[in-house]
Amino acid sequence: MKVAIVAESFLPQTNGVVHTVSRILDTVRARGIDAVVIAPDDPAGVPDQVNGVPVRTVASLPLPGYPDVRVASGPIGPVERLLREFGPDVVHLASPFVLGWRATVAAHFLGIPTVAVYQTDMPGFARRYGVPLAERAMWRRVHDIHSRAALNLVPSHATYRALAQRGLDHLVLWRRGVDVRRFDPARRDELWRARVQRDERERLVGFVGRLAPEKRVSDLSALQRLPHTRLVIVGDGPDRPQLERLLPDAVFTGMLHGDDLARVMASLDLVVHPGENDTFCQVIQEAQASELPVVAAGAGGPLDLVDPSRTGWLYEPGNLAAMRGYVADLVGDDAKRRAMGRQARTSVLGRTWESVCSELVGHWARAADTAGVSAPMTLRHRVVRRMAAR
Repeated sequence: MKVAIVAESFLPQTNGVVHTVSRILDTVRARGIDAVVIAPDDPAGVPDQVNGVPVRTVASLPLPGYPDVRVASGPIGPVERLLREFGPDVVHLASPFVLGWRATVAAHFLGIPTVAVYQTDMPGFARRYGVPLAERAMWRRVHDIHSRAALNLVPSHATYRALAQRGLDHLVLWRRGVDVRRFDPARRDELWRARVQRDERERLVGFVGRLAPEKRVSDLSALQRLPHTRLVIVGDGPDRPQLERLLPDAVFTGMLHGDDLARVMASLDLVVHPGENDTFCQVIQEAQASELPVVAAGAGGPLDLVDPSRTGWLYEPGNLAAMRGYVADLVGDDAKRRAMGRQARTSVLGRTWESVCSELVGHWARAADTAGVSAPMTLRHRVVRRMAAR
């Protein structure tokens, strides 16, 4: 099998899309699958290959307001040439939107089936920022891409329902794995905790993720002055300066990766996730693998991941009093918190990346079998195709 992996975001960026693609490449190498990655270029440097898989880049521009996010807009031609040159049996679209749209049209013209992974809730972000026209335009783009895919892989039941209600089909639930060897409670670092705690009675309540408006990190202000509690904010992003002013008593670690992230995660007492637009939420699984209970907004991916009263708590989105109450409950009861943490780790032990990516290889094979039976090209696609050929 030959697979072209078109990544809307890739190294050196750090986000859920990049992490998932990186783990897919581990499976590609282990199974000897012939593959290529097509991704946006980046002035910070994109590797020529990862795990022996070559990486080809296309021109991109920084997203206004988010200069570290690269957007690979442009004509279809460059993407089509890369696909034609490689000749894949299937095109894997990782969180497709801009580059993924170009790859959708190119693959359709070349008669190559696509597997589209819905990972980023772009319409939800537009709704969050109160831009209904943008939300409608984004749903059209989502429909244009996913209506032409042989398979649409979705990470949670909430996402499955949202896309089905929009009339999309060929939907398959495909969750994410977690590295339970890296994210392990044995990495707990008591010396690090002692440096962060102001007294030994304090419990460390963590947030891990991008510091951006859609993550609703500012909601954590509801936890200020909660007795025997100290906030630890792990991550970076455009909102960091204002969050440091809003949460003056919190510890900001900056961006952490790999073993450093796993060590800090295991050294927390619980994790809070206030975001409402996550289609999955990998951080929750990593916290659970680290034997931590999670308090999360009851929307999107967390609905599948947190089992209330067993592995953590879910609160109604926006109900910050409920969030504070659940955190206080766990901070004030060491036995309950530890029992929930043990159950949380048990709940994710079977969700290895090896098993999840084995499922993905089966999905690729199913999609490859559909070659030559795709729907006819619409007028809109024909117009785009003519423009790209100029």
